[in-house]
Amino acid sequence: MADTQAHYRLYGVPGWGSVLVEAVLVRARLPYALEDVTGFDKPGPARDRLLAVNPLAQVPVLVLPDGTVMTESAAILLHLAETYPEAGLAPAVGDPLRPVFLRRLIWLVTALYGTFTYADYPERWAPSMPDELRGRVLGRRMDLWRQWEDEIAAAPWALGEPFSALDIWIAAMTRWRPGRDWLAANCPKLLSIALRVDADSDLRELWARNFDTI
Repeated sequence: MADTQAHYRLYGVPGWGSVLVEAVLVRARLPYALEDVTGFDKPGPARDRLLAVNPLAQVPVLVLPDGTVMTESAAILLHLAETYPEAGLAPAVGDPLRPVFLRRLIWLVTALYGTFTYADYPERWAPSMPDELRGRVLGRRMDLWRQWEDEIAAAPWALGEPFSALDIWIAAMTRWRPGRDWLAANCPKLLSIALRVDADSDLRELWARNFDTI
C-alpha cells in the first residue's frame, strides 16, 4: 500500500483549474500543502514562483513527495489513481470501464477544458474580435456538454454505478460558465452528478474555499 503520510505540494489558484487536482487529493485523503499563486497570469512574484516549477506558467502543478514535478491535470490524476488504488479514483487496468474512463478523461482535458483558455483570454488569440471569439468558444463548450449529456446513462455516476474522479471533475467544471442554471435546463443528468458530489462531506469545505457557493 502507498504511504498516505507522504506530503504533496500543489501550486494553484482558488476556483481555477487546480481545483480539479485539489479535489482529488481531498477525496483521496492525501496530505498536501497549497502554494497559492494567485496573479500568476501577470508579471510578478506569483508568476516567478510558478515559472520555477513549470515553464509554461500554468496550474495545476503537483510536486510529489520525492520532489518530482508533475504538470497536466490528467497525468496527475492518473498517477494518483494508480498510486492509491484504494481511493477508487479510476477503474483498475483490466476493468471493462477503464477504456471508458480514459476516453472521457482525455476528452475533458483536450476538448472541453481547452475552451476555457480561449474564452477567458480571447484578446490573446483574437485581439481584433475578442467578444466574438468568446461567444463562439462558449457556444462550443455548450455543445460539448450536450454531447456528453446525450451519451451518459441515467445512473448515479458518470461511469454508471462506480464513483470515479470523473464525477469530482464534473462537480468542479459545472461551476464555471455557462454555469449550473444552464446545466439544469440543458444537461440535467450531468448536473445531478454534480449535486451528488456536492453532498460529499469530505469536499464541502473545499468547494466553499474555491467558489462563492457550495
